[in-house]
Amino acid sequence: MLTHGILSTRLGISPILSLRFSSAEPPCLTVQRLEGRDKGIVVFRINRPKTKNAISKELIARLHQEADSLATDSDTRVLILKSDVPGAFCSGADLKERKTMPQSEVGGLVKKLRGFADKISLLPIPSIAALDGVAFGGGLEFALACDIRVAASNTKMGLTETRLAIFPGAGGCQRLPRLIGGSKAKELIFTARIFDGKEAERMGVVNSSVEGGPEAAYEKALELAREIIPRGPIGVKLAKVVIDTALRADSEVTNRVEEQAYDRK
Repeated sequence: MLTHGILSTRLGISPILSLRFSSAEPPCLTVQRLEGRDKGIVVFRINRPKTKNAISKELIARLHQEADSLATDSDTRVLILKSDVPGAFCSGADLKERKTMPQSEVGGLVKKLRGFADKISLLPIPSIAALDGVAFGGGLEFALACDIRVAASNTKMGLTETRLAIFPGAGGCQRLPRLIGGSKAKELIFTARIFDGKEAERMGVVNSSVEGGPEAAYEKALELAREIIPRGPIGVKLAKVVIDTALRADSEVTNRVEEQAYDRK
C-alpha cells in the first residue's frame, strides 16, 4: 500500500484515501476519495467484470448506500461515476439474476434502479459519468441522471429495453427528452438504437466524446471535476438547484406515470 502511494504521487495520481468493500470477494463497487489537489472528488468505481457491470441486487443496494452517504457529506464537492471493467460502463440490468427472481420482486428492483437514478440526480453536488465500452439500458439511465456525461468516442450506448418488450423504467423516458427533445428521444427509444460516443455528442446525449485509451473518458471527467472544485461550493449547489428545478417542473407526475406504466407491463 505504501509503494502504491509513492508511485501514485510520482505519477501525479491522487492516492486512495479509503476503499470500502467486503474481504470475502472482489467488491462490485469501490468508493475512492481522492486526496491532494483532487481533495473533494469522490469516485464510484463499478466492478462486475463477469457481467459487464450488469446491475445486480447487491450492486444496486451498494449504490443506494453510498449515494445516501454522499447526500450528507459536506466534504465531497464532485462525484464521478465510472467503471473499472475495460470495455463496459454498465450493460444494464442483470437479466440472468432477474430470471431467478419471483415476478413479485421484479417491480421492486425496477423501483430501486429508478430510486438510485433519482438520488444521483438530487445530490447537492455535481455528478459526472465517465462512459467507456458499453452503456445499455439501466446503465445509460444512470449516466443520464448525472449532471455531466463524458464518453469515449467508441462507446456503444442506447436505451435498448424495447428489444425485450419493456421500456426504460429508471427515468430514461424522462431524462433523455429533456436533453435532446421529445421527438428524437422517441426515435432512439422506440427503435432501441445503439450509437457511439461521437453520435451521442452530436445529439447532445453526452457533453463530449474523447479519443484515447480505456481511461480517456475518466481523465476528461477528472479534468472537469478539477475545474469545478475551486468554484464557490454554495454557488455551484444553488445553481444546480435552480437549473434542476426548471428541468424537473413536472417530475413528480411523470414519475407516477412511469411507475404505473411499468406495473401494467
